Amino acid sequence: MKAYRVNVNGNVYEITLEVIDKADIKAAPVAAPAPAAAPAAPAQAGSKSITAPMPGNILKVNVQNGQSVKKGDVLMILEAMKMENEIMAPSDCTVASVNVTPGTTVDAGAVLCTLA
Repeated sequence: MKAYRVNVNGNVYEITLEVIDKADIKAAPVAAPAPAAAPAAPAQAGSKSITAPMPGNILKVNVQNGQSVKKGDVLMILEAMKMENEIMAPSDCTVASVNVTPGTTVDAGAVLCTLA
């Protein structure tokens, strides 16, 4: 055992550490990697995928498959860093598919929906 005195932000603490040999250290079990997410369905010719600009949670989905939307319509709300971000339609189009539901956690670049 070795005793040390540590100063943290003006507060002095006395700690004791046990010295061990490397031979005594047991390797921690390694967790298996998480399975890869299923790839999104391929987009049809002439369709546009709307992707998440940043990681976050989907709070609300305002559209459904087959719905017509106009440029600037809010497709869904993405919450990131306690801010609500509106994901808007880039042009007049039809929603070909919606890939997320409220409560879904997404990474940056994840396909949220496809527009035709």
